[in-house]
Amino acid sequence: MQSILQLIEEHGLVVVFLNVLVEQAGAPVPAYPILVVAGALLDTSGYSAFALLGVAVFGALLADFGWYLAGRRYGRKMLSTLCRISLSPDSCVRQTESIYLRWGPPSLMVAKFIPGFASIASVLAGAVGTPKRSFLLFDVIGAALWAGSAIYLGSLFSTAVDELLDILISLGMLGGLLLSIALLLFVANKWWQRKRFVKFLCMERVTPYELHGMLESGDHAIVVDVRSALAQAQGRIPGAISLTASDIAINMGPADEVIVYCDCPNDASAAMVAKQLMQQGYGRVRPLAGGIEAWVAAGYPIEFDIDPDTAATATKA
Repeated sequence: MQSILQLIEEHGLVVVFLNVLVEQAGAPVPAYPILVVAGALLDTSGYSAFALLGVAVFGALLADFGWYLAGRRYGRKMLSTLCRISLSPDSCVRQTESIYLRWGPPSLMVAKFIPGFASIASVLAGAVGTPKRSFLLFDVIGAALWAGSAIYLGSLFSTAVDELLDILISLGMLGGLLLSIALLLFVANKWWQRKRFVKFLCMERVTPYELHGMLESGDHAIVVDVRSALAQAQGRIPGAISLTASDIAINMGPADEVIVYCDCPNDASAAMVAKQLMQQGYGRVRPLAGGIEAWVAAGYPIEFDIDPDTAATATKA
């Protein structure tokens, strides 16, 4: 434990930079506590508060800009990939889209204070064509607010932090072990939350082939699209109606079956809405296995209510 503190005191800027970079790149290694400790050690360290803030912001910006470029190049596919490797629930894409599309680039100023939002928001910013200057401006402000608050808290409560560190030092190897256990518990809790979430989503699915057959035969089925307006502007299953979480209580009329689809891993959003519709009294509700991507991959048609180029231009504005 003593060696860790000496490392922070002597090489605090490097430690903070690497920690922030790794965390913002997606690894479950919290950087905020290290920033607080680094802030508490300002008086005994060889670095200044401005230098500490600068390297933290640079580390965050480097990772975020990488996600931004990935989103710009690979679009929504990158969002799906990110949620597949994330320990956060798979509905994170839909939630992030809702926040970002409502507030735009300024939402990046608070992104790092919202668990699971920062990396996905950066990818989404690139995917929807947010101008590079706007992204960099608001991302730098957000990183400065996030890192600055941790450094300020560390300096403000330096006495309390020092006392806690003294206790950990006195415990020796046991103190380091306790910190390791705390990190493992954090990661394990995230993993367990995801596992429970995926288990909650387990229910019968309908395949694109089955759905196409139902539509061709004229079965009285309602097809529901629960994606964001941005995603729906890029095409949706013919005849599908749009439904958001706030519309769940709306009576869609009688139907032999309701098919719900999205474009997220594990059909997360579709399964959640399907369960809510069943609670509203709809007897047979099934998510579309693989969502819109599986439908398109099977070669079935999609329809457009809004011209995709017009929608992209409106989003950039």
